[in-house]
Amino acid sequence: MSADFDLLIHAGRIVCPASRLDTTGAIAIRGDRIAAVVADATVTARRVLHFPDDVLLPGLIDLHAHPCRAGSQFGVDPDSQLLARGTTTALSQGDAGAANVDAFVRDTIESSQMHVVLAINLSSLGEQGPGGCFELPHSIDVAACVAAVERNRPQVWGIAVNASHHACGRTDPREVLRQGLAAAEQTGLPILYGMRRTEDWPLDEQLRCLRPGDVVTYCFRSRPHCLMNGGHVRPEFREARERGILFDIGHGRSSFHFETAAAAIQDEFLPDTVSTDVQRGHIGYQPIHDLPLVMSKLSAAGMSERDIFAAVTTRPANVLRRSEQFGTLKTGSLADLTLLNWTDSTEPLADTDGNTRSGGRWHIAATIRAGQLIEPLELASVTAGS
Repeated sequence: MSADFDLLIHAGRIVCPASRLDTTGAIAIRGDRIAAVVADATVTARRVLHFPDDVLLPGLIDLHAHPCRAGSQFGVDPDSQLLARGTTTALSQGDAGAANVDAFVRDTIESSQMHVVLAINLSSLGEQGPGGCFELPHSIDVAACVAAVERNRPQVWGIAVNASHHACGRTDPREVLRQGLAAAEQTGLPILYGMRRTEDWPLDEQLRCLRPGDVVTYCFRSRPHCLMNGGHVRPEFREARERGILFDIGHGRSSFHFETAAAAIQDEFLPDTVSTDVQRGHIGYQPIHDLPLVMSKLSAAGMSERDIFAAVTTRPANVLRRSEQFGTLKTGSLADLTLLNWTDSTEPLADTDGNTRSGGRWHIAATIRAGQLIEPLELASVTAGS
């Protein structure tokens, strides 16, 4: 007698923010697709997995990371450093530009088990390093960027524009953003934007340049710019959100501050998406810097579980314009799943300035990518350093 499904995954809790599902039962998978959410214990499958103490979510989506196998000073291996840690889809923040995007598509996107999408760097050099990507003004070539997008449009989500002093050096950040907007307008794509410090360029002027659908990353840092002032969110950030500008965490090595995050959450300014900005500089630290860890820090800062779950599934899927296949448990969608286990640990959680808060931790229990269980891998340790 043949089995009903290829894989059946029982979990203590099944949560899908897209459909407001929060139940017990099992996810049935046929091939690489979700076939059903089932409560009937009599259904059969060729393989059955049980996670009675864990929560099952759509595969986690990291909207700001550095999955790149070669050619980026920040790049980490997508499968061992992201997929094995519960992230089934990630957006590369500017790892490749017009000069190396074709190699990136071949060596990273097409060669990885996890799903990688690119925010192409406005700099034709991408993040080859060792300096900032916009330090050489001639590397900014709008025509080349547009042509690179058209060659690889299915793999490119948007344009990465980092106006920080680290990225720009002596190059005028206003000119960087102006040309980034030109490339975005010509391709019809959004921008993933890193802001400039306030003393160089007022924040309200930067935000007014952005358009609905553009994403501001590093939103919960305390310096060299901060969205808080006197315990409240600056009005220019609220006005930007009202116009349709989106805000992302981009934790990284210097862009998450507990006091900023807690104050913004208390002031009802939640991030649209929660992301790691995981990069090569994180390798070798403990605890491992992954999306479940960053989710745990948002919990310690006061963000609700419901909003955290949405910010790593439904919302980034919508931002990436891939909500039909990713970030959902609906029947027929791609069988990308993440199983997490919560522990009420007293181990302190640290922000990027070394400030700590107590709180529990999400840990990865299992990852399913396109209907396949990702077996445990030998992982390099990755964490958020100071």
